[in-house]
Amino acid sequence: MKSSLLQTEPSLYKNLTGTVQLPSSKSESNRALIINALAGFKSTLQNLSEARDTQTLQRLLADTDAPVWDVLDAGTTMRFLTAYAALQGLHKQLTGTERMCQRPIGILVDALRVLGAQIEYKAAEGFPPIQITDFQYSGKNKIQIVGNVSSQYISALAMVAPLLPDGLTIELTGAVGSWPYIQMTLDLMSHFGIKLIVENQVIRIPAGRYNENTAFAVESDWSGASYWYSMAAFAQQANILLKGLKANSLQGDSQIVTFMQELGVQTYFEADGARLIKTHEPTDLATMTWDFTDCPDLAQTVVVLAAAKGYPISFTGLQSLRIKETDRIKALQQELETFGVKLTETSPSVFGLVGKWQAPPHLPLIHTYDDHRMAMAFAPVALRQAVRIEDIGVVAKSYPRFWDDLRSMGFRLSNL
Repeated sequence: MKSSLLQTEPSLYKNLTGTVQLPSSKSESNRALIINALAGFKSTLQNLSEARDTQTLQRLLADTDAPVWDVLDAGTTMRFLTAYAALQGLHKQLTGTERMCQRPIGILVDALRVLGAQIEYKAAEGFPPIQITDFQYSGKNKIQIVGNVSSQYISALAMVAPLLPDGLTIELTGAVGSWPYIQMTLDLMSHFGIKLIVENQVIRIPAGRYNENTAFAVESDWSGASYWYSMAAFAQQANILLKGLKANSLQGDSQIVTFMQELGVQTYFEADGARLIKTHEPTDLATMTWDFTDCPDLAQTVVVLAAAKGYPISFTGLQSLRIKETDRIKALQQELETFGVKLTETSPSVFGLVGKWQAPPHLPLIHTYDDHRMAMAFAPVALRQAVRIEDIGVVAKSYPRFWDDLRSMGFRLSNL
């Protein structure tokens, strides 16, 4: 597979300055698209994401006659469309890439079957591809679902719940992961007119209709912002304006503001976005434990940064990384070893970094594992040393303009 060389001039490391128009949030976009579809496609959605996941969802929602919906590698699209098609009794087969068909969907299918959906597995039990054939309401309006596997299951059920004759009460059992993503879903449902109630880990959603002709503008993507925070932390000085971010965000990945504040990168909100200022290089950091339960998409960014800078950070809440686009824990472990650092499970569910980052004797190659976040999490390393990145096209999944934005800031990217 082809790789690309990413490098910078020393001056960029000394002072990283510029303005970036971030992509729109695909998390907000995908939820708004499903809700708009349930409302009859009559609302006005502005600033939708250019990410391949969102473009795929738009295309499939418009392709009502297709017997097969191929979601490619889009996990959110698979989960959301499964619930969307099931509760409307659409006769659809849902499939995706080889990796997509290795990502579990059994918990969601089981819940939909309880409600009356007829769904069959076409290959391995509990995994796509699946065949949806009908929906006959079972009369059950309360389900339990485990809360720490994937928030996407819960969001998928919540968004279609108003279609049920008696609404739906969703009781989350055990610990709940990625709660901000669930809260984002509920906030968007409220924006489109559903008056739901949340009490502890119980979500009560009444039967009803989403409001038609509702306007919604999607915010810029905080996950995409995280890579620029990492670059600001790498640089000696930084002043970067990230356009389109809001102080009061629906996105859980806005947690990056708090994380990076401890690492010397301050955030100042302005009328058109967030300005990142590198104020100092943290010294004498005590060992810290950071929990990524509610923001797992930030983990790769912060782990790579901490490994390269030697920050004594331990990491928890990484469970869901095993079932993402790749096994992200294993991928991080393999790539960090190139630089002499080991990511190890120091105690149950707690990971730490062992070893000192050092440049290998050869030009390092970063394998991306068909995972957009692996490419972007390692890109800031180029501020310290040139790196080769395998298959730079993977960023199309969430941030298609990523390399163009890097070039605009002074990074150099060339094919090898």
